[in-house]
Amino acid sequence: MEQFTIDPFDPGLKTHKLSGKLKEFWSFSVDYDERVLFYFTEDAKAVFVDIGSHDEVY
Repeated sequence: MEQFTIDPFDPGLKTHKLSGKLKEFWSFSVDYDERVLFYFTEDAKAVFVDIGSHDEVY
């Protein structure tokens, strides 16, 4: 999580825009299975929506 505050697009986080029913959101990896679902506000702040396993978040 600390790395996200330094650089939300650090390659190790695998940050990516989602599609389909979650197209409003982005996601990054905390570890092999844990994900953080979030969106960016108009002033580029990240708002975390959900944190959990891949299956829980998606």
